[in-house]
Amino acid sequence: MTDQHVLLIRLAGPLQSWGIAGRFAHRDTHSRPTKSGVIGLCAAALGMDRDEPLGELSEVRYGVRADRPGTRVRDYHTVGGGTFPLRPRDLFLDHQRAAKATAPAPPDVFGDVDLPSWYGSPKYVTTDPASGALVSKEVRRHALITERWYLADAAFLVGLEHADRVLLERVAYALEHPKRLLWLGRKACPPTGDLALDVVRGTLWEAFESHALLPDAVDPQDAMGIRPWAWIESPKPLPGAGMPDQPVRFDADGGVHSLRWEVRHRITITPHAPGWDIIL
Repeated sequence: MTDQHVLLIRLAGPLQSWGIAGRFAHRDTHSRPTKSGVIGLCAAALGMDRDEPLGELSEVRYGVRADRPGTRVRDYHTVGGGTFPLRPRDLFLDHQRAAKATAPAPPDVFGDVDLPSWYGSPKYVTTDPASGALVSKEVRRHALITERWYLADAAFLVGLEHADRVLLERVAYALEHPKRLLWLGRKACPPTGDLALDVVRGTLWEAFESHALLPDAVDPQDAMGIRPWAWIESPKPLPGAGMPDQPVRFDADGGVHSLRWEVRHRITITPHAPGWDIIL
């Protein structure tokens, strides 16, 4: 049997958000990091383009241990409504605004003063009485209320299992020397501390059982007796255990994902398991 190796990744921060089905006005978060989100994190660290094939990166076996599950919080958001400064892009993207904004100034308004043509009154554009600057009115009269869900104060230990140790070491190096900005599912959620912890020999189950809880997950004095949940990917289909987060490709339209399967386990961490004091 081919030897397996596991890259252990620490995902912790004030906020995390791992969407599954959220779109537009409702942006959900899963209770734990998704495989698609973590593979996207690794691809960004490696500097891969969105249309670039994921190759072996999508073939890793995925697992996540919830050392501290966190608390779900709802963020109240409003989009649109009010007035906004007139931007150059408004003239490029809206032909009606462009036509109005480039029309000559009416003589009955400005008299004989020779003003540039953009001093006309474009559609949905008015003058801010306070500053006198041109501002663009939103077409919608009422703001759109959106829901955005996050996990607050959570800490997860993610494992990526593969036979190719060199691949995992390359990903580990990239996570600590990323070519692009990294975040925990959404741009408003930067990670804290180190991401890549270690590449260890064995399976996901063995790695989760043989390594202590993350230091920022629980007080070490309270760690005795705690058996965290872990979700480990299954190599074969299982009824009722499907997750629609297997990345096929990433692109500007949200990417393409397929179904994978996973099993939930209670993890009993080996007594006196090595901690992270040296690594962190």
